[in-house]
Amino acid sequence: MFTVFPLDGDPDNYIAYYRRATAYLAMGKSKAAIPDLSRVIELKPDFTSARLQRGHLLLKQGKLDEAEEDFKKVLKSNPSDQEEKEATAQLMKSDEMQRMRAQALAAYSQHDYQSAETFLSVAIEVCVWDAELRELRSECYIQGGELGKAISDLKVASKLKNDNTEAFYKVSTIYYKLGDHEMSLSEIRECLKLDPDHKACFSHYKQVKKLNKQILSAEALIQEGSYADAINKYESITKTEPNVPYYSELVKERVCHCLSKNQQAAEAIEVCTEFLQLQPTHVRALKDRAEALLMEEQYEEAIRDYETAQQNSDNDQEIREGLDRAQKLLKQSKKKDYYKILGIKRTAKKQEIIKAYRKLAQQWHPDNFQNEEEKKKAEKRFIDIASAKEVLTDPDLRRRFDAGEDPLDPENQQGGGGGQHFHRWNQWQGFNPFGSGGGFNFKFNFN
Repeated sequence: MFTVFPLDGDPDNYIAYYRRATAYLAMGKSKAAIPDLSRVIELKPDFTSARLQRGHLLLKQGKLDEAEEDFKKVLKSNPSDQEEKEATAQLMKSDEMQRMRAQALAAYSQHDYQSAETFLSVAIEVCVWDAELRELRSECYIQGGELGKAISDLKVASKLKNDNTEAFYKVSTIYYKLGDHEMSLSEIRECLKLDPDHKACFSHYKQVKKLNKQILSAEALIQEGSYADAINKYESITKTEPNVPYYSELVKERVCHCLSKNQQAAEAIEVCTEFLQLQPTHVRALKDRAEALLMEEQYEEAIRDYETAQQNSDNDQEIREGLDRAQKLLKQSKKKDYYKILGIKRTAKKQEIIKAYRKLAQQWHPDNFQNEEEKKKAEKRFIDIASAKEVLTDPDLRRRFDAGEDPLDPENQQGGGGGQHFHRWNQWQGFNPFGSGGGFNFKFNFN
């Protein structure tokens, strides 16, 4: 570690200045070294080592005319062979950078951004601390759609140039267009720290802050399960920012998610499909549409969505579980479907289930039929109706059925030989729910 001491006690000691400049360079503080090297040259113009050092630093800063002047004076001051060789090489390099810069500016003025970027990249390899070259190259990257590279150059430029509000402003606007509203907000705050009265930065800050607040609020509502409110909040975002495509896509994706979670299956499928036409491999949207398709009993389509999501994700357990459930439900749909038996949707509430059950139970009560063949048919239908009611009004049984398992199927019972939830016709006898008399009485209730 170096300790740098002030030189107030001996302001004309060029050796002390040179030593401090060397210490600054060893510490990576090149900007601080230049004034000391300049003071050395002022006190002792023929100190070629100081001129060479300053020439190197000026070349890195892109101050080519000043750097060339230092290298030329070294060559005129009776340098050592090594110093002459080094100064000559650096002078040639500086001349080459002059040409690169001129060619870059000419290409840029002709809107040939690719060529300009090529010339600028060569120049920046030497003039690594030239903020203007990096800012110009960032413009070439922006024109070419390489926004990530533009951000990298602008961030370096913001550190190389004092009070570089323009760089912070540009970085913020790029992040905004990319949809990273939080980074956009962070960068625009840096601009306002440098200049609280910067009009463009303040205007953009208000826009980003409002948008960021809306998104955070909408996501908080999703976490609370307030999906309808979250949808309203997200839809308001399209009014705040109608011009940046990312945010209209974000709104579609999040509304798709909310509709699916809120069991608005048909609406979810429509919105999710619109979004997936824009981003066909978006994993979260594929999962959300798959869940909505399951609610609509479109099992094969749900399986396809889960499979596509699986191909575009890394070891997502939720996808594996969803795909397994969809495959079970497809298999189950080809057997007994309690929702179809009662004629209700998979999203039906308990009261809807009981209402449908009562209506069908009255219609298919075996006492209503005199013909033996019709009575047998009614008995079978009535047992199915009663089974459907039993499963779908019991939270645990319904959960198992929704996961693709028939809890009343003897094959699913422990030991494979029936269980407490599996009933034959004669096991339902004992209580008549309708009070109509006759030989058929049942032990289940309507609550």
